[in-house]
Amino acid sequence: MTNPQAEQQTEPAHPLAQIDAEIAACQRCDLYQHAHRAVPGEGDPHAEVFLIGEAPSAYDDRSGRPFSGPSGVLLDELLTLAGLSRSQVYLTNIVKHHPQESHPLTPEEVNACAGYLTRQIAAVNPKVIVTLGSSALARFGAAFPRAKITQMHGQARLANGRIVVAMYNPAAALHREELLATVRRDFQEGLPAALAEARRLAAEGKLGQPEQPPTEEAPQQMTLF
Repeated sequence: MTNPQAEQQTEPAHPLAQIDAEIAACQRCDLYQHAHRAVPGEGDPHAEVFLIGEAPSAYDDRSGRPFSGPSGVLLDELLTLAGLSRSQVYLTNIVKHHPQESHPLTPEEVNACAGYLTRQIAAVNPKVIVTLGSSALARFGAAFPRAKITQMHGQARLANGRIVVAMYNPAAALHREELLATVRRDFQEGLPAALAEARRLAAEGKLGQPEQPPTEEAPQQMTLF
């Protein structure tokens, strides 16, 4: 007699699961030594919008979830302004362990996690990447050469088969109240415009290419907003 359960085929795990497991065991740099846990990322594994912060906060270090503290509360509000929710996007950071005493990230720390981020982007295959803060913006230096977040926030570039949008990190708005209105406007106006344009380009077959090193393709400036 045939066992129906034996005939059932197990659905293959999403590539993000393997990446998460590798990050959880990662010792490629010294950040893991003082962290409680790794913070790989979370969200919709097929999200259209992929947000990248700098590093897990102390709150994230305890919970294992990105943007889980006050900055996360603000981010949820900002996503609502953009017509999105946390469950509809994917959230991660440049590095995957909390830096003690908020020291500036070193090139070695960033490089240690660079491969994880590239693989996460490829696995999710988003239409829009939102860089939250200067460190995340620097990851896409080919699209924003010599750019400063104060000059580039709210702007978008078509680079490497995706739209990349530069935004302030929500944590910056918590520390500098004068930025809050700007951050809200960028999310409310800029992100929906970028997503609408990305969907149009995707329908024409111009987005969603496999993630490649960002220097391999010349960026195109977009006048979305």
